Order: sequence, then structure tokens, then C-alpha cells
Amino acid sequence: MCFHTSTTHKTKKLEAHYKVKVSDDKLRPIFDKPNYHLNGFAHPNMLVIPQEKADVLAPGVWGIVPNNKSSDQIRDYYKEAVKYGGGLNARSEKIFNHFIYSSCVMERRCIIPVSGFFEPHDHNKKKYPFYFRHAEKKPLALAGLYSVIGTYITFTILTKEATPLFAEIHNKKNRQPVILDDTLVDNWLLPELTQNDIKDIVNTNYPEEELETYSVSRSLFSPKEDSNVETIIEKQIYPELGLEF
Repeated sequence: MCFHTSTTHKTKKLEAHYKVKVSDDKLRPIFDKPNYHLNGFAHPNMLVIPQEKADVLAPGVWGIVPNNKSSDQIRDYYKEAVKYGGGLNARSEKIFNHFIYSSCVMERRCIIPVSGFFEPHDHNKKKYPFYFRHAEKKPLALAGLYSVIGTYITFTILTKEATPLFAEIHNKKNRQPVILDDTLVDNWLLPELTQNDIKDIVNTNYPEEELETYSVSRSLFSPKEDSNVETIIEKQIYPELGLEF
């Protein structure tokens, strides 16, 4: 599942790439600061492109919250929902019948721009993190759903069954985030999409040859270490894995 991301591109880069504008210029200093590792379970703020305002980058809280909650209930909901994954990921196979996703999927789809994300590889009962990014270090567009709680956007990242590359890395869960290539980014936010259109987009696999992946420090998973540092996205080789990327 996709619980760890990296956001290092400047807002100007994201604006040019997605042809959007940051919703408030006062947000630039916040989101121009590179985050080499964002742990979803801390429910960080990230920029999203929401369907209802598809020309802007708006701040959202990672972890979708049901529409019937109020803003002062968000924190308590996250404490309760941690056993269900904290609302960080949504299985795309359930988006039309899940009690949260079904109310969002037709009118509140979003794009979550990231510079990369991390997935675990299991070997001899140990987890080894791998970093995924665009081979040319371009932004990656993850497909998501969102809810609006008071003045807050809360969002989740869609996942699906792994392609061969992801299955080799994420070898226990065999899942991956839904990544949209440039031809599908605009389509994902179109209001006239049918259920079949949405399914077709979700089931379109991102070209694996456009991705770069490699193993990184296991300190990514350590609560005792500050892993939001530039070195966390540097390659670290583990000979015991026998994987070559």
C-alpha cells in the first residue's frame, strides 16, 4: 500500500507541469520546502488538484474522512481509523460501493502530485523500502478521491493490483498506487465520466519503463529516526535481496 511519499518539486514546477495555479500564494513557502519522506500516518498536508476546482493546487490532509464528520471530529476519526489504514489508501475495486468512496467517486476525484513514493519489499521477515520516481524526475500524478470537511480537503490515494514490477517489489501485498500518465491526468478530472470510464482509467497501467526504482535506507521505517532528510532517497544496496534495478 502507498503510505509513504516524497514531495520535492517546487510549486512553480507543479504549476507548469499540470497547467494549474496554487490556490493561495501564501502557501508557496510551505509547499516549496522539500519533504523527502512524508509518513501518511502523520496525516501531513499535501497539494492536490481537486475535480471541483481543476485549475488549482489546493492543500489537502492525507487521510480521507467521511462527509458526515465535522472539522473538529477529524483528529478523533484518525485515531479510530488507524486500524483500517487511516483512510490513506482506497482499494479501487471498492470505490463504487464503499460507504466513503461511493459518495466521492463521481464528483470528487483528485490528483496528488508527488516526486516519488516508497513501497516495502519483504525478505526473511524484514522490510526493505524501495523508492519509486519518474526516470526523468518529473512529477508523478497519483489518482485519488477527496471529501470536504468544513474548510478542509481530506484525500486518499487509490490503489490497485500490482503490475509485474510492483509485484516483485511489493511482494507481500501485491498492490500499487494508481499512477496516471500525462494523457490521463486531465481525463481523470472530467465531470462527465461514467463508471466505466473511471474503471478504464484506473485499469490503465502506467508505463513501467518510465519509472526508476531502487532500495533505500531501512531507517525510513524507524520511528526513532528523522527520515525526512535528503539522504533517505539515496540508493542503498542490500546484497541479500538479489534484486537488480
